[in-house]
Amino acid sequence: MRVPAVTRRGLWFASLGLCALAVGVLAGLPVVAHAQSIALDLGKGGDAGTTSRLIQLTALITILSLAPSLLVMVTAFTRIIVVLSLLRGAIGAQGTPPNTVLIGLGLFLTFFVMQPTFQQSWDQGISPMIEGQVEEMEGLKAAAEPFRTFMLSHVRSADLATFERLANVPAAATPAETPWRVLMPAFMVGELSRGFEMGFLLYLPFLVIDIVTSSVLMSLGMMMLPPATISLPFKLIFFVLVDGWQMVAGGLVRSFGG
Repeated sequence: MRVPAVTRRGLWFASLGLCALAVGVLAGLPVVAHAQSIALDLGKGGDAGTTSRLIQLTALITILSLAPSLLVMVTAFTRIIVVLSLLRGAIGAQGTPPNTVLIGLGLFLTFFVMQPTFQQSWDQGISPMIEGQVEEMEGLKAAAEPFRTFMLSHVRSADLATFERLANVPAAATPAETPWRVLMPAFMVGELSRGFEMGFLLYLPFLVIDIVTSSVLMSLGMMMLPPATISLPFKLIFFVLVDGWQMVAGGLVRSFGG
């Protein structure tokens, strides 16, 4: 179907009018809004000083970009999200609660558990760095020490020994001397193990409900009826009656000594 010449001409005029309007709006903006000057102080000291500052800036940007992943790995989030995911699987409610809710609950519980560590990290590392009292690298190192203390208080000695052996490094004389590349994987493996242990205990009552439901259906000759369909309401009412969310959240917090 061909568009009439009058219609095409009208579309062209409309397009030109919109372009002219956009140009007029941009031209009417203040000159200050067109460009903003950005000053980047790389310090003094010639080429060597500039190179050093660039390397430090690159390292700082890299650390900040990896900060969310690092915070997940060195905090209580790993154990909490594993337990919540296994609990959802034990109930068998087909993706309920959704991932967004589970992750949100896991993050809030993590902030609740880690609040003293976050506060200590801010006071002794981040705040002095923002106020210019210490250099960036020194401030980041001081801010990381509370997380090291937290991990050392929850890591298992067997995991530390395993990763020290894999890394071919001698055993640290004191816990504070444990390298980060040994401490972080050892801590995460321990958190995964504890999360699975707690998940196993959460699975048991729901497994009993599934077994009882299957036995009753088989005794009634209703073998074609999926047992999960019948057991799900009993699982939900059981979890509600025992105030399951409060028990799970409280147990997770207490597992970190809270």
